[in-house]
Amino acid sequence: MPLYRLDQLATRELFPGFTARLVHTPRISQSFVTATAGSTFPEHQHPHEQVVVVLDGELELTVEGATHRLSPGTAYVIPPEVPHRGRAITDCRVLDVFAPTREDYR
Repeated sequence: MPLYRLDQLATRELFPGFTARLVHTPRISQSFVTATAGSTFPEHQHPHEQVVVVLDGELELTVEGATHRLSPGTAYVIPPEVPHRGRAITDCRVLDVFAPTREDYR
């Protein structure tokens, strides 16, 4: 597998206020997300299992109607096809890991 320098990867806007640098392997996708305070992403679902890891800042994540406040060092696992939405409480950095690979993010 190649070596990636995150600061040299292209950014992609996932939702307004949420940009990501993406790394894909044959089995997973990693999305290194930077979010601006107050930005939101709408409720959605996908066939991928998702692990949300907050690296810096605070993120509000609502999964199946239950709201969770994630801070640095916390992780939340979202099963496939489960509705979820969120809001950046502060500027934050988040690592999202998806399995299987998000072909729609390539």
